[in-house]
Amino acid sequence: MRELPVPVIRDGWSLVQVKGAGLNRSELRTRQGHSPNVAFPRVLGIECVGIVAASTDPTLPEGATVAAVMGEMGREFDGGYAEYALLPNALLMPVTTTLPWDLLAALPETYLTAQGSLDALGVGPGSRLLIRGGTSSVGLAAASIASGHGIETAATTRRPAKIDALSAAGVDQVLLDDGESLAASLHAVWPEGPDYVLDLVGTTTAVQSLHLVRRGGTVCVTGSLSGWLIPDFEPIAMIPSGTRLTAFHSDNLKGSAGTAVLRQVIREVEAGVYRPNVDRVFDLDDIVAAHHYMENNQATGKVVVVP
Repeated sequence: MRELPVPVIRDGWSLVQVKGAGLNRSELRTRQGHSPNVAFPRVLGIECVGIVAASTDPTLPEGATVAAVMGEMGREFDGGYAEYALLPNALLMPVTTTLPWDLLAALPETYLTAQGSLDALGVGPGSRLLIRGGTSSVGLAAASIASGHGIETAATTRRPAKIDALSAAGVDQVLLDDGESLAASLHAVWPEGPDYVLDLVGTTTAVQSLHLVRRGGTVCVTGSLSGWLIPDFEPIAMIPSGTRLTAFHSDNLKGSAGTAVLRQVIREVEAGVYRPNVDRVFDLDDIVAAHHYMENNQATGKVVVVP
């Protein structure tokens, strides 16, 4: 932790008083030195929610509630792990809500990623969805969205202690993934396989996911819990004929592209349709402990920091 002066506003940017920020695995990897394009020192945080303190954009009045995600936050310029953040006007998403700050802070990156991934898959009511990495924050958000729209859902976890959290999020079938018997467990539930797989584990499971989904189904790789690259990937040999592989990156829903989506998410949360899982809220002064908590895989759901 260190003290910094409040950023000075400049043309094209707004000063936001941060009220909360969700923690993300990408920030953990950046801190560990796995983001070579990030120059230190840098205030991390790829998302935040808060109040406009000052702006050069007349459509962003002082006191307005806003959210921001991605757009090189916490990478090219200082991000949300702060009391004040200077952010590009184009990145801000104005919202109106009665949700408490810690709950609102749990939504932007997680729910935009979950909704964008489900849209990339083309999931609709009556279909069957497998979520791999189900107890990640995005996994629980995707389960909450799917449950709210009548999608039959199965999700994996490696830890029996986390089964209840998946059931509470609306998952119909919880599958223990021990690395060996997942296919048998899945086919006992859905003999033909799921129509869609949302893979939040990533590179170590993507190829297996392509063989778990039904022939002609779709796999979306959104997560990078296991790294960035699939070693020795051979598409012709590894993708079954007719099966589709896609991906989603939350940068696609930054700023105005994601504003309507986030507003809809907030409405669904306020109405009780979506059930966000906030695992733990840390004070910003305890950011080191929060990162250790995330690094040790202690969370089931979203970890949030508040100044």
